[in-house]
Amino acid sequence: MIIVGGGIGGLTLALKLHQAGIACRIYEAAPEIKSVGVGINLLPHATKELAELGLEDALSQVAVTTVDACFFTRHGQLVYREPLGRHAGYAWPQFSIHRGDLHAVLLDACIKRFGSDRIFLGWKCVRVEQDAHAVTVHFHDATIGAQLPPQRGAVAIGCDGINSAIRKQLYPDEGDPIYSGVNMWRGVTRWHPFLSGACMTRAGWHASGKMVIYPIRNNIDAAGRQLVNWLAEVETPNYKRRDWNRAGDINDFIGIYENWKFDWIDVPAFIRSADTILEYPMVDQDPLARWSFGRITLLGDAAHPMYPRGSNGAGQAIIDAKALAGCLAQYYDPVAALQAYEAQRLEATANVVRMNRRNPPDAILREVYLRTGDRPFGNIDEVISKDELKALSEGYKRVAGYDQATLGAMRKSGSA
Repeated sequence: MIIVGGGIGGLTLALKLHQAGIACRIYEAAPEIKSVGVGINLLPHATKELAELGLEDALSQVAVTTVDACFFTRHGQLVYREPLGRHAGYAWPQFSIHRGDLHAVLLDACIKRFGSDRIFLGWKCVRVEQDAHAVTVHFHDATIGAQLPPQRGAVAIGCDGINSAIRKQLYPDEGDPIYSGVNMWRGVTRWHPFLSGACMTRAGWHASGKMVIYPIRNNIDAAGRQLVNWLAEVETPNYKRRDWNRAGDINDFIGIYENWKFDWIDVPAFIRSADTILEYPMVDQDPLARWSFGRITLLGDAAHPMYPRGSNGAGQAIIDAKALAGCLAQYYDPVAALQAYEAQRLEATANVVRMNRRNPPDAILREVYLRTGDRPFGNIDEVISKDELKALSEGYKRVAGYDQATLGAMRKSGSA
């Protein structure tokens, strides 16, 4: 099996294949492994799959075990709070983690379990061919552009992310990514614990500025500070091409947050203390009609790029990996296996893409913004009921596949 892309999806797939007794090779375009990106959340459906790989302890050593979610207005008023992960009764935790730390845990597990000689760095995929018996993947050296030896395998899986070369080959006429109208700046700041010390915090709404703030490393210095991930999301008419590593300019957005000084955090001071700031537009693409073409398929962001809302991008890639490895282990014919994988995951992920556009978890804040006219309220119960708030949150969990009923049934049956 040839895995094109050594990110979270690709490495998780490799570990799942190894667990199933299926050999694979990973080809990553980056010439060296670096700790890139900022923070992500691993929801219980994703940590379930990583726990089954024996990685829960390693993750718990480098992540923050998330306790709760809190929703505030831009005036600092609490709208809704709910427990998360094991604190909400799940069998698996929710982790907030630096993307580089998650990648390091996965990569270390791959090297220990099947060796570094199956991981090729600096191999940039340029095209894939197939015949009745195998695929041939063509690569160039990512540093100097020279052609590298073609690689043969039973199947090729495109885990090569939002700018997937394999997706472009399969869909050469696909349009540009669809911009939501919201631009994002994100970064990490060294800050003292706030609220519960392990809170997934959202505040405001895109029209007048929204923040997402949560810690991703504990006790990073003698003062007991945390490394805290944040996103500033603002309705913006113009944006630049999607690139997770594009540097951002604080002057483009800081003015919106100058008055966000709450009893639990001084937002402008917090932003100004950031170690790094990146810029990224909130974009996605319409769900594809199919991912699998003979012995070629897609996984993760290459298959279903979605808005980074609801903490689901990495989680859905992890679940893809479990499903694909299971199908490849179940079916003798790899073409049938890829078709079965697509049947399991295509519509499920398309529903998450659509839900992220329509009613993600932060739709709670949209409703309060619209009903109050972006003004402070006297009592939240006069704006929106607790039952309606809970229904918005639980509805998203059902679509994304991590509601209590779904995961509880999986635990009882032992299925994925």
